[in-house]
Amino acid sequence: MRTGLTGAIVGGVLVALVAVAATRFGTTATAGQTERVTFARTADGKPDLNGIWQALNTANYDIQAHPARPAMALKPAPPRTSPAGLGRATPTDLPAAPVLALGAVGGVPAGKGVVEGNEIPYQPWAAARKKENADNWLTRDPEIKCYLPGVPRATYLPYPFQILESTNKILIAYEFAGATRTINMDDVGSSPADTWMGWSRGHWEGDTLVVDVTSFNDQTWFDRAGNFHSEALHVVERYTPVDHDHLMYQATIEDPKVFTRPWKISMPLYRRLEKDATVLEYKCVEFVEQLLYGKLGARDPGAE
Repeated sequence: MRTGLTGAIVGGVLVALVAVAATRFGTTATAGQTERVTFARTADGKPDLNGIWQALNTANYDIQAHPARPAMALKPAPPRTSPAGLGRATPTDLPAAPVLALGAVGGVPAGKGVVEGNEIPYQPWAAARKKENADNWLTRDPEIKCYLPGVPRATYLPYPFQILESTNKILIAYEFAGATRTINMDDVGSSPADTWMGWSRGHWEGDTLVVDVTSFNDQTWFDRAGNFHSEALHVVERYTPVDHDHLMYQATIEDPKVFTRPWKISMPLYRRLEKDATVLEYKCVEFVEQLLYGKLGARDPGAE
């Protein structure tokens, strides 16, 4: 009798533990079989996105598909003076003088792109502006000046970011420039001003976090290739958990002042699994003070 009672208690405890696991990790138990653990859930049953994440791609160089090239800043190669195969074997373009000393470190790795269909539907004037931006990357790219990166670029910069999830607010802390943004899951009204990171309002559609971002300024780019937007930018992000360590990220981009239609980017995001994974400081403003302000930026007031 005692053995039977003990077995019943143990069996009941095991059933309870399976039920807790199903709630916590999104598993589903069937007769004699348990599905693979997919992702954790919060106490209110929503996907638990807490953690440190990072994109692993070349989108920050160029969100469209692109071959490897010597540098972001290029100059035309001089014409060949010898028969093909007998002279130098240089590409069509060469690194511009300001980045020549970087050598391979300044090169651009090839990438398959993250734009669905690999087409950005620029209006004619905007396509010309994009080319001007690319030709003047060294002086125009906001990343070089350590401006806040904007959305969606903050997601695929080559730095980790941390998601801190609660019931009515979700904070995302990015390593680059110490950028942060708050996703408001409750009604907080309209943004008081246009900003680099925009105004984020979120809701859940099943297990997907949908974030509607508006109220941008026009001071950010999508990448180093000169892809840009106006203050009319509207981004709708979708964060969908694939399993415990992977999210699928998609962003629909709309800007009637610059593009002829909405377009999308998508990519996986990977959880940083180091046991001591941390978003460290990369406060680059102090690194560019001399670039932006010349001698004034290099002056040490304490020495005067």
